[in-house]
Amino acid sequence: MSTNADHSEPTASTVRTLATELESLRERVDALEASLARKTDRIDRLESALERERATNERLEARIEELERTRPPLEARLDAHEKKLNANKDRIGELQARELEKGAHLLAANVDESELDVAGGRLERVSKDDGGQYFRLPDSDDPLERGGDVALAHGDLLPIQQLARMDDDGLRATTSSLPSRLAATLWKARTDPAVGDDPWQNGSKTVREYVTASDMKHWIRRQEPGISDGYAKKLVSRTIDALLDLSKNRLAIERHRQRKNGLEYTERRVLLMADADLPGDRPSAPERDGPETGDVDG
Repeated sequence: MSTNADHSEPTASTVRTLATELESLRERVDALEASLARKTDRIDRLESALERERATNERLEARIEELERTRPPLEARLDAHEKKLNANKDRIGELQARELEKGAHLLAANVDESELDVAGGRLERVSKDDGGQYFRLPDSDDPLERGGDVALAHGDLLPIQQLARMDDDGLRATTSSLPSRLAATLWKARTDPAVGDDPWQNGSKTVREYVTASDMKHWIRRQEPGISDGYAKKLVSRTIDALLDLSKNRLAIERHRQRKNGLEYTERRVLLMADADLPGDRPSAPERDGPETGDVDG
């Protein structure tokens, strides 16, 4: 009998094992309850945020409905204003065309050249004594003599000067030749400080300004990013040819010997001589920064 009683009673090690497992279970339950509490709090926060978003969406939907109700009247008003503006523009264009056909000279800033329908289909831009730019029919005199006498007409300019006065879009529309566009931009860089990238340098007493072939090559690569050094060299020659042609040979070419890194080589220079006849152009070399060079006499 005593043997059976001994077998039915748990041993001390079994009790300790069970106690350890029970404590582990309790810790696990506590951890799960804490995790559940955190998730419950997060769900509560998300539900609150969702309610706020729903309220915001409802307000936005109400605002959209309100705007949609007011849109048709606004669109109708805008259409009416656009029609009125177009009608006024047509009236102004018609009046300007009539005045031009009567010989008037109109300030260029007030004229949309592309919208005017005039006899002959062509307007001429002129500079006058007051320094202003005007449009007129070709060779027509202004009976009111506004702005004084005509100092320079667009048709009096050299082709290179005419191209240099155009913006990029006008230049591309006028010529598809990249060397011609580069020549016009290079010429504009010489006379217009707003261009910024100006490779021209001061000359001497007989040479107003000049640009070297090497400087022109680097300038072309800055103007046309991505082109190779070899192609830039080819464009230098073609751009020089375009400069000579478009300036009606008002420019000169000089081959100049110089030494660099112990080697002597010959480099071309494009020269604008001091006595070059350029319509409406004044020497700009004294205004340039940097010392004058005395080794570029033509």
